[in-house]
Amino acid sequence: MRFVRSIIMTVWIAALASGCGGEKKTAEESAPATGASTSVVLYSGRSESLVEPVIALFEKETGIDVQVKYGNTPELALTLREEGARGSADLFWAQDAGALGAVSKAGLFADLPADVVTGVPDLFKHSGGKWVATSGRARVLAYSKERVTPESLPRSVFELTDARLRGRVGWAPTNASFQAFVTAMRKTHGEDTTRAWLAGMKENGTHAFANNVAILQAIARGEIDYGLPNHYYLLNFRKSDSKFPVEQTSFAAGDVGNLINVAGIGILASSAHRDAAERFVRFVLSPTAQQYFASEISEYPVIENVMTSGHLVPREDLLRSAPAVTLDDLDDLDGTLELLRSVGLL
Repeated sequence: MRFVRSIIMTVWIAALASGCGGEKKTAEESAPATGASTSVVLYSGRSESLVEPVIALFEKETGIDVQVKYGNTPELALTLREEGARGSADLFWAQDAGALGAVSKAGLFADLPADVVTGVPDLFKHSGGKWVATSGRARVLAYSKERVTPESLPRSVFELTDARLRGRVGWAPTNASFQAFVTAMRKTHGEDTTRAWLAGMKENGTHAFANNVAILQAIARGEIDYGLPNHYYLLNFRKSDSKFPVEQTSFAAGDVGNLINVAGIGILASSAHRDAAERFVRFVLSPTAQQYFASEISEYPVIENVMTSGHLVPREDLLRSAPAVTLDDLDDLDGTLELLRSVGLL
């Protein structure tokens, strides 16, 4: 099924590319320049089913072979730090800003050329120019349309420890986006408050799931009534089932539960194929790739003039509800992992 879906997406995005990029490149223009790298090694924390079509189109247009190592984003970040300058990776495409920040903090990213990130708002790139977002996503509160009334919705993520919600909430502690959210809570509310919230959630019978998809499926099956996923999972469920019995909302404006996070990419300082790596970064920031992220994955584009789903909350409204956290604040992945282990969630 994944293979078929990949073919369909690849055909779709190829058609899009032919219609939005001006004159079509010849094979000679698309091929790597003489002496340029013909391959690049990508460590991807983004799942294969989501990004394979973009990678395939890049390979087709440039003639550059992308050798991909897929894995869990925090684990890949740890691998990169363990490998250091000995590593073979040219690029790290992460699921969240926290892992990117951790790799950057370790001094492993090269500076991105200034012109590569021109046109990307400051909100969506590292302040020191080490990495750039490829798409944006928001943390939301998902809930059952059948068992939850709008009047009973919690206004803060901290209300999820209330006794009335015992055993009714789901989360994914091993998920990179959730871990970035915990880092944001540590940054805005402190270590003690965050530890108390995590312990309170655990004591309140919060159900742990492997990922965001599993959280939404559990709500639909009636196993739980609330969950903490990223915004786009529900939108993608609705593409195949308009009656999927789950709704989502944000918490009160400024609540840390409304964190705006990103998927993003950086070039390793140890890269042996810097030219090919730069071409890949430029490609994922191109209108073609950005339209794919917006249309097929329902994420927020990071450049202007890209059509987005009418089901997405407008970016201006999203920013008004977001907590006062910048992407640079999310770089203490190690501290978050240590905290999650200490309360028995990892």
